[in-house]
Amino acid sequence: MVLLTLLAAITIGIIRMRNLFAVVVLGGIYSFLMASVMIVLDAVDVAMTEAAVGAGISTVLMLGVLHLTKTQESKPKHTPLLPLFVAVATGAALVFGTFDLPPFGLADTPVNLHVAPYYLENSLRETLVANVVSSVLASYRGFDTLGETAVIFTAGIAVLLLLKGKRKLKPGPKRRRIGR
Repeated sequence: MVLLTLLAAITIGIIRMRNLFAVVVLGGIYSFLMASVMIVLDAVDVAMTEAAVGAGISTVLMLGVLHLTKTQESKPKHTPLLPLFVAVATGAALVFGTFDLPPFGLADTPVNLHVAPYYLENSLRETLVANVVSSVLASYRGFDTLGETAVIFTAGIAVLLLLKGKRKLKPGPKRRRIGR
């Protein structure tokens, strides 16, 4: 509950800030807290990814963008009622979607009875990897993991190309035309 309370407080801080440097710093802190939540939920692989991509790379890229732009957000020209309504409606739909879920942590839920027993029983024999999570990510879901890696790599290259900007070419020596 402490982590979730801190996440909510940082979210409110991000919404209220006008200084974009402070928003980037709070975004990095939010990512680290989210990684901590994932560790508490025993999803260490997701936590490592969140810490590396969310807090690490994203924060560095946002600081690079701030170097190229201004650091103060301009005043909004309209009232935030429509975005607030959309956010509340989306949140309500997500909460409504959780009412049908089984209680958290039960061993006999459908997610634990479908493929999880197969992975636990056959992972070491089929993949020769002792860690079941690693065998699922690298072998059973290998193409999915490759696709996710390709998406992250492509997004990183796109951001670097956007940050590159226009460079002025240095004027070189004039070339003489050779006429007839």
